[in-house]
Amino acid sequence: MRRVLLGMAAGVLAGWTAPAMAQLSDDMVKIGVGTDMASLYSDINGQGAVVAAQMAIDDFGGKVLGKKIELISGDIQNKADVAATMAGRWYDDEKVDVILGSGASSSSIATMNVAKEKKRVYLAPDPASSDITGKLCNAYTVHWVYDTAALANGTGSAIVKTGGKTWFFITADYAFGHALERDVSNVVKKAGGTVLGSVKAPINTSDFSSYLLQAQGSKAQIIGLANAGGDTINSIKQAAEFGIVKGGQKLAGLLVFISDVHSLGLERAQGLRLTAAYYWNLNDKTRAFAKRFADKYKGRMPTMVQAGFYSATLRYLQVVKETGTDKAETVMAKLKSEKWDDPVFGPSYIRADGRNMHDMYLFEVKAPSESKGPWDYYKLLAKIPAEEAFRPLDQGDCPLVKKN
Repeated sequence: MRRVLLGMAAGVLAGWTAPAMAQLSDDMVKIGVGTDMASLYSDINGQGAVVAAQMAIDDFGGKVLGKKIELISGDIQNKADVAATMAGRWYDDEKVDVILGSGASSSSIATMNVAKEKKRVYLAPDPASSDITGKLCNAYTVHWVYDTAALANGTGSAIVKTGGKTWFFITADYAFGHALERDVSNVVKKAGGTVLGSVKAPINTSDFSSYLLQAQGSKAQIIGLANAGGDTINSIKQAAEFGIVKGGQKLAGLLVFISDVHSLGLERAQGLRLTAAYYWNLNDKTRAFAKRFADKYKGRMPTMVQAGFYSATLRYLQVVKETGTDKAETVMAKLKSEKWDDPVFGPSYIRADGRNMHDMYLFEVKAPSESKGPWDYYKLLAKIPAEEAFRPLDQGDCPLVKKN
């Protein structure tokens, strides 16, 4: 009888601690990576995003709960209609359980709306607009890496504190650029600075001359580049041709990636201040991931977005394993229920509005004489705690956040 009772007790304890019997749709987990394969953001996410997601799958041995993990990918071309169509097809016809990425903020917002409609998980490592966890937030989306509020609180705030009081913006004319100009302008004005004006430039602009002339004519101390990727590279190169920095004005790259610095070279990029969630040479964990990534992808160091694809994929698979299911509501509840130590971003947690919270960092690009070797581009100026970097939960107008 004693053995029987002990056996029953053990069975009860096992029931408390073991995950429920696996319940995977279609008897597998299917992950879709939507990214920019050939346009101005392809160095930021692109094929490197697919490689990073596959690395996380490989770290799981290609299986979760004993079932196959399948990865598919597609080129969203930074177009909202392409992203929405692809997301609908993936969720409905391809039976994709989670979509990661969608490039530009406009195409990412289109994807998150489909995720909401289909009640499926969407993890967004690459867009920037803080509206994703603000007025547009939904219960199925997590904004994973950075946003325009964090960029404003990092780069924008730092530049104002060092004397950059008057600003003029060259802004990418879509959701991301508008949000970045708005969030940085708010920080500048709050700190006592002045915004003298702005000009909107179409995405994927090759000739910035007219926009730079307007910025130069404003006599603003700081020209804020509210753009990214190829647009940032082109505007910085052409600003040098116009002698803008030599003339006494300073450029503020409000969203700069290590791939941009690599393309520009340290001679052009030196002195730029930037805010990022990840840098390959930050600590032992970031270096370990970067080495593995470089071995698989052209010897290149990962951008913070590519690191985000690895992080988001890995965390999603961990949650599926822990909950025993890929059911969207269960996965999202678990994602938002606990903190974890992320292998690339460090201590992390997800708020009710879908904002993934982790520390951010303020860097300055090194001069050529300061660099000790390939990809040694940044020096750390400050670590920005998550609660200081990102917008307070109650200030984003997210309908998921209960008002006091």
